[in-house]
Amino acid sequence: MESDSGRTTSVWMATGDVPEFGPLTHEASADVCVVGAGIAGLTVGYLLAREGKSVVVLDDGPVAGGETARTTAHLVNALDDRYYELERLHGERGARLAAESHTAAVDQIEEIVEREGIECDFQRLDGYLCVGPGQSTEQLGWELRAAHRCGLTEIKYVERLPYDGYDFGAALHFPYQGQFHILNYMDGLARAFTNLGGRLHTNTHADKIEGGETARVTTTEGHVVTAAAVVVATNTPVNDLVSIHTKQAPYRTYVVGGRVPKGSVPRMLLWDTEDPYHYVRLQTVDEAHDVLIVGGEDHKTGQAEDFDERFRRLEEWTRERFPSVESFEYRWSGQVMEPVDGLGFIGRNPGDADNVLIATGDSGNGMTHGTIAGMLIRDLILGRENAWATLYDPSRLSLRAGGEYARENLNVAAQYADYLTGGEVSSPAEVAPGAGAIMRRGLSKVALYRDDTGALHEFSAVCTHLGCVVAFNDKEKSWDCPCHGSRFSPTDGHVLNGPAIHGLEPVEE
Repeated sequence: MESDSGRTTSVWMATGDVPEFGPLTHEASADVCVVGAGIAGLTVGYLLAREGKSVVVLDDGPVAGGETARTTAHLVNALDDRYYELERLHGERGARLAAESHTAAVDQIEEIVEREGIECDFQRLDGYLCVGPGQSTEQLGWELRAAHRCGLTEIKYVERLPYDGYDFGAALHFPYQGQFHILNYMDGLARAFTNLGGRLHTNTHADKIEGGETARVTTTEGHVVTAAAVVVATNTPVNDLVSIHTKQAPYRTYVVGGRVPKGSVPRMLLWDTEDPYHYVRLQTVDEAHDVLIVGGEDHKTGQAEDFDERFRRLEEWTRERFPSVESFEYRWSGQVMEPVDGLGFIGRNPGDADNVLIATGDSGNGMTHGTIAGMLIRDLILGRENAWATLYDPSRLSLRAGGEYARENLNVAAQYADYLTGGEVSSPAEVAPGAGAIMRRGLSKVALYRDDTGALHEFSAVCTHLGCVVAFNDKEKSWDCPCHGSRFSPTDGHVLNGPAIHGLEPVEE
């Protein structure tokens, strides 16, 4: 299913409803200003408002209009980066704290749902980790022993899944995981926040973010919010040029939604150990059918063009294992920030004033990482001790992750070679309606997009973050930066994803 703009549409976008809140039209002050109204930003705001703090939340789009709406909404302590790997990178205590914090995050979501009466299909259910075809089950043993050392002693090894349609083989059983409808949850969270006195302003772009004795957030319209602290919860920090962005990398991940008869697939969460791995869940849509949501096929943002082929492979993988799929009705992709050492960066922004805090690096576990951010940042601002603070400290350096750090940054450096290449087209006339291409014009590179009416939109092809040359994403209809993941609208150059804070520069022939 695709939207009128051509961007792929998720099951949440098709069935969810989050209210609009008006833009900021005046000066404002608060104890805390939060930039970003996704799950991390709104959880921070809500938990601080419950503590009696005055909070202003700003977002340049609607509530959950960024990557939060593109999740598959698994709520788990079964982490993408295996516990035996987290032990290697962070030690046994660090892995145990990771298990504890993600478990607490699922509990926190459940508590909020019950306290605020949010109707979002929240439920607890079993999750299963299985190996990919031809892979050894030995790694399941490694993970089982590591998970038990982390205190997750209820995890068990099982010979097969409770599903007869396909033999996935042996698996690890993770009980008491969770899932929910993300937009309905965000709707309820936003209403609960404003009922507590929180101020929420959508369609308000933060143009400048400054810490200091008094933090200041200046909007594109020139309005200023002053606060004792500012929290940047924008998926990846838009207030930071280099430090965090050398320690994490942006990846696109792909999702399909297939219609299945109710009861043909058991209600469970499923993940495998392929690279990239697959992840599966069910979402109820009507009395007779569910949507089987399957994700995978990840790649570095801005560094692939075979979008339709990736969706095709996902559908093929799904049909082989779940033959009850009647039709595929949804396709979408999302952006995941992969930290080099497997865990998010939550806390005070390195090299910044102490009253500037960030939340980023979801590593495919955005719902729990975002909720951990709400709990941890609340405690940091209130001056409370929190055992997770050091584990998620954005200033941390992991020597054991040095190899991954070097690989990702060498990959970024290689992208600057695009300055030396020719263009994809030699004339705007070669760009068809609905398509985009890079053209060299003298010493410059220009991003050309022709919309469905035939109008041509021209921008500098240079990302406004650190100067990489962008690439056109034909499926999402966006200009994507292959270095740090910034994404831009092809019609007005507006920032869709950070770390860029300013849009692409328009150019004229």
